Amino acid sequence: MAKKFFISNDKNPKNVQIKKDIINHFIANGNDTISELSKELDLSVPTVTKFIGELIEQGLICEYGKMQTSGGRYPNVYGLNPASVYFVGVDMTRHHMNIALMDFKGDIVQSQMGIPFIYENTSEAFDTLCNHIQNFLDQTGELKEKIYSINLNISGRVNPESGYSYSSFYFSEQPVTEILSKKLNFKVGIDNDTRAMAYGEYMKGVVEGEKQVIFVNISWGLGIGIIIDGKLYYGKSGFSGEFGHFPAFDNEILCHCGKKGCLETETAGIAIHRMVLERIKNDESSILTEKVKDLNDLTLTDIIDATNMEDPLCIEIIEEVGYKLGRYIAGLINIFNPELVVIGGQVSETEGFIMLPIRSSVRKYSLGLVNKDTRIVSSKLKQKAGIIGACMIARSRLFEQ
Repeated sequence: MAKKFFISNDKNPKNVQIKKDIINHFIANGNDTISELSKELDLSVPTVTKFIGELIEQGLICEYGKMQTSGGRYPNVYGLNPASVYFVGVDMTRHHMNIALMDFKGDIVQSQMGIPFIYENTSEAFDTLCNHIQNFLDQTGELKEKIYSINLNISGRVNPESGYSYSSFYFSEQPVTEILSKKLNFKVGIDNDTRAMAYGEYMKGVVEGEKQVIFVNISWGLGIGIIIDGKLYYGKSGFSGEFGHFPAFDNEILCHCGKKGCLETETAGIAIHRMVLERIKNDESSILTEKVKDLNDLTLTDIIDATNMEDPLCIEIIEEVGYKLGRYIAGLINIFNPELVVIGGQVSETEGFIMLPIRSSVRKYSLGLVNKDTRIVSSKLKQKAGIIGACMIARSRLFEQ
């Protein structure tokens, strides 16, 4: 197991905080000069120089050469030492899981994508999850000693602060993070999967300086990740973002949460899957009848693929779902006034087939003045948003006890 983060060895609280501020600046902004650090942190150049030197001695910071300027002396550029500490992210989907190792600078150095895994709320699935993570850790070689922590993405209601997951793996009075930490012998944290995707996109994806961002995850379920003033919004207990359970429709469709009429009963992957099946069984034509021999084996992936192959039935259903969903995204825009709305998740892989109706509906239902402030874009990270976000969240909790 990685040792306690060594900044804590400094006994002066003020010095510790300055070092944390310097590292957090590099995490948020990338490489920089001492002069810029001095301005951003409101510290004197000699003070910053002193602590940069100490952090270099500790192996956390390194020099990246000199900045090219139009004239005068070329200042030295400093940044995080990528090889000083590592983080592991774990992202689960309904039928597989992804695991990755990220260095201190935020680059993925090792990963296993698409590991077969059935995401069920059972002790057997939990044990399988732990075995996959342990196998990955064992394959990291000498880097294993430098791993500081692991973050696991879990769908549904998750309280990262207490370590409890209330939608999955809620088998004991013990927080799931404690159980995982004991099993894996590493510090383990958890977060909501959509929130992790939002953070991944914010740090490494399509976001370009925007600080007010909403990430819409259209997968089997539906959720949002909210970023306000550049920080993830959690709510009181970490339950923010349950967009899919907005009471939207006067239908009799029972949601997995136990209530009827939830937004995701007509606008998420589970709804798309249900509608496609119903219409094929009513003898409507689709290339899926040729591709999938037994309709009981039909997956959302099959439907996404058929849509991108321009299957008329799938396109019609995706567009219908997109237009319905756009109305409620317009509501989010009216409430939050974000700079950017990112559409992600598995269904977003249909690209224009889902994006065009969403944009059309948003234009119709959002307030014109508010809508002008907002760009609606497709996820850049696609299927990697969750795993990158999981690693990034692990790093963001570097200084938490």
